[in-house]
Amino acid sequence: MAGLRTMVRLGLAAIFAAGLTLPARPERIAVSPNDAAQDIIDLAADGDTVVFKPGEHRGPIRVTRRLTVEGENGAVLVGPGKGSVVTISAPGAIVRGLTVRGSGRDLEKMDSGIFIEKKALGAVAENNRVEGNLYGIYIHGAPEAIVRHNVIIGIQAGRMNEAGNGVSVWDAPGAKVLNNSFRYGRDGIFSIASRKNVFSGNRFRDLRFAVHYMYTNDGEVTDNVSIGNTVGYAIMYSHRLTIRGNTSESDRDRGFLFNFANGSQISGNAVVGRILSAERWARAGQHDAEAREHGLPAEHEPTLAAGDRVGPEKCVFIYNTNKNRFRENWFEGCEIGIHFTGGSEGNEMVGNAFIRNQNQVKYVGTRFLEWSKDGRGNYWSDNPAFDLDGDGIGDGAYRPNDLVDRVLWTAPQAKVLMNSPAVQVIRWAQAQFPALLPGGVVDSRPLMAPPRRPQPAAGGRP
Repeated sequence: MAGLRTMVRLGLAAIFAAGLTLPARPERIAVSPNDAAQDIIDLAADGDTVVFKPGEHRGPIRVTRRLTVEGENGAVLVGPGKGSVVTISAPGAIVRGLTVRGSGRDLEKMDSGIFIEKKALGAVAENNRVEGNLYGIYIHGAPEAIVRHNVIIGIQAGRMNEAGNGVSVWDAPGAKVLNNSFRYGRDGIFSIASRKNVFSGNRFRDLRFAVHYMYTNDGEVTDNVSIGNTVGYAIMYSHRLTIRGNTSESDRDRGFLFNFANGSQISGNAVVGRILSAERWARAGQHDAEAREHGLPAEHEPTLAAGDRVGPEKCVFIYNTNKNRFRENWFEGCEIGIHFTGGSEGNEMVGNAFIRNQNQVKYVGTRFLEWSKDGRGNYWSDNPAFDLDGDGIGDGAYRPNDLVDRVLWTAPQAKVLMNSPAVQVIRWAQAQFPALLPGGVVDSRPLMAPPRRPQPAAGGRP
């Protein structure tokens, strides 16, 4: 032991004799509300932690070194109402534990609560409360940046489309948005021109789109929960995605929307509709909590009062979307389970559950589409099938649409004829002679029992 101490003393002596200095230990530097926060941040060294004490601090601040900027409980950073409140430009910098308010309102300048610049590789924004800013957190080209465990509350006043997004991701390969809570503003997460991103474990409420995905490939959207938004998950012009374990509950227009989204795995997701009053629909997605407690009746289609609707209008809308695999998803209580348009080819639909939708499928096209594979199809709650051999597969094919449906879609005024003898004869004839059907979805191996219903990821409601 004495020999070791001697070696250390000799080593230190050699360092000082050579005019060298030892690396400084990381320091914790306190910032009080009356201090000039930016001056203290500029004097800090890489690895230091700058700690904001409880109280209201004046922003903006810019983090240009690999620091940890940390707020103690009750620390609030308020911007001047112009520009971004926090700007991170250093790789590996961390901002956490702050309440951030007071950004500007310039959409073109991307005014944000926390703005992560392109050179901030691997920067982290975590455990913050970002409220009332134009954009909550903006990842502007920073590869592998991480935004996690934040509460992001957007602008409530004015038009929704004039607000910013909770988190925006632009050209940030490998960036992750994890376990955040979003409410108000425009979109929860908006991603464009990026790749290999992970959006997981987030909660969304009272927004336009919970997740808005544009030109973003090879990413994951998993285990998120969307409640009471206009659209849950809008996936557009993006390819080779994993979309798994997400929940859409009481979203107004669509649970999932796919537009030119190709080659993706879409599994274990759930869309659950509710009876929503006309007043709630008029609020453009900002629905009160009480109406969410009014579930669908257990054994029959819902009875709607004047002005009421079932939300979403469509559990899933598919347009010009090709070569995807839809497996083990749950679509319940929508006006339309899946609206499937022409121009969508090679999609696999197996093991999904269609539960008490007013129309299980809307397909406008003349081709026959087989929705079963390898002896297994989907479950349809309105399928009065028999299973005489007990193999769990219906003995007859299920066809969700017929010629009458096509007439109603093209000429809604024909609804007045629905109960006429002529219409009933046409439907009977098509049931007896399937060759009369003008194309459409066919499930040759319908399931007699639904698959296990996916459960929302741990973490509860937003």
